[in-house]
Amino acid sequence: MDEETLQKYVDAGKIASEALHYGKSLIVKGAKVIEILDAVEEKIAELGGKPAFPAQISLNEFAAHSCSDLNDETILSDQIVKLDVGVHLDGFIADNALTVDLSGKYNDLVKASREALNNALKVIKPGVTLGEIGKVIHETITSYGFAPVKNLSGHGLGEYQIHTKPSVPNFDNGNENVLEEGDVIAIEPFASTGAGIVQESSPATVFTLINDTGVRDPISRKIMIKAKENKGLPFAKRWLEKDFGTAKTNFALRMLRKAGCVDEHPPLFDQNKGMVSQAEHTVIVSEEPIITTWHEK
Repeated sequence: MDEETLQKYVDAGKIASEALHYGKSLIVKGAKVIEILDAVEEKIAELGGKPAFPAQISLNEFAAHSCSDLNDETILSDQIVKLDVGVHLDGFIADNALTVDLSGKYNDLVKASREALNNALKVIKPGVTLGEIGKVIHETITSYGFAPVKNLSGHGLGEYQIHTKPSVPNFDNGNENVLEEGDVIAIEPFASTGAGIVQESSPATVFTLINDTGVRDPISRKIMIKAKENKGLPFAKRWLEKDFGTAKTNFALRMLRKAGCVDEHPPLFDQNKGMVSQAEHTVIVSEEPIITTWHEK
């Protein structure tokens, strides 16, 4: 990795971390979820970055991919709140997340995912197997009496790619593949009071453009052109609604799905409706790993 690329990863991490912790300060009872997400994305822009994916707040049994549409009226009360924030600079990505327990009932659940993340980071170096990382995460979470979410994982981060190889498991899956010098990965433990298996809900409000052909109606083409500005990174339905209105956005997304132009990323929830916590950092693999999203405040 050259110095310029390394610096972009590091700078993206600083912005992502600051935006995440700014968002954390807004997670209070009575706050409106959509307003927190908008504020986090505005903070990213203010700091000179761009979202690597829409900021997301997933509540209670929902683990990931929950993102307000323009009409979302959800207000925080006593939920367990996961905030997931990604930033890129010229396509070089930082991804981080944290959990806030507004109920006061799940302190150990929050600790379990955070400690699993910290313990995993301690073993990161070239040559460590992916299975070994998963074992550390699994043992930490189960020591608190919870289940790691097995069908969610950490992931590699590529240029304008939010999910690349390697997939970093949250349990020991026996994977003998090893980390290599210069790998950029997001370590992302999820802990659950339930099944530790997530399934899809609906509706999806986060999408990725995967093909830019096959639609002819003017509004769908306009929205497709707008989506192309994300250069293959995920975008929020809400972003399009602000520019085109809800009705036109809904119509265009239907057409784009039908034409195979977009992938949708529906909300994911624990299949036994167990409460879920999340913690995440981005790290550049080396003998002395660089945690780009480390927050020093």
